[in-house]
Amino acid sequence: MPTSKTVNGPQAAPAKGDKKLSNFLCFAIYSANLAFGRAYKPLLDKLGLTYTQYVTLVALSEEDDQTVGLLGEKLFLESNTLTPILKKLEADGYLQRRRDPADERQVRLTLTTAGRALVDTEPGSALLDATGLGDDFPVVQQSVANLRDNLLRATQAGSPKSTKD
Repeated sequence: MPTSKTVNGPQAAPAKGDKKLSNFLCFAIYSANLAFGRAYKPLLDKLGLTYTQYVTLVALSEEDDQTVGLLGEKLFLESNTLTPILKKLEADGYLQRRRDPADERQVRLTLTTAGRALVDTEPGSALLDATGLGDDFPVVQQSVANLRDNLLRATQAGSPKSTKD
């Protein structure tokens, strides 16, 4: 979806047929995600983690004794993607998986002391200044989260209203 604002303020929406990549909000977010991945990589390499493994540990630190299903919803990951990540984190000693005694179909997850200690190191905090957002950081983070939630609602209710992007 083309953007309707620039850093310097509002601008007219791009004219029809003006398909510049720089006009697409989705590409700006996609490429920012790639840039975050590149920035996190050296920090997480030192810990022996991938970004997905790290955010999995962070999500687990928010609530102990979560089910795999609930964790997958938080991370927007299917269980077939999440399971190998969980197995690796368990093998590395960062979490424990156990069957729910009340429902054997459910697997429950808890962080170990080592997992909690790793999350407490907050490797991503070093990137806060690198974003260059300063006091705008929470506003931008909330705006992106709202955008994601709006898109999810729109796609869950049927097809998106616009398919330009």
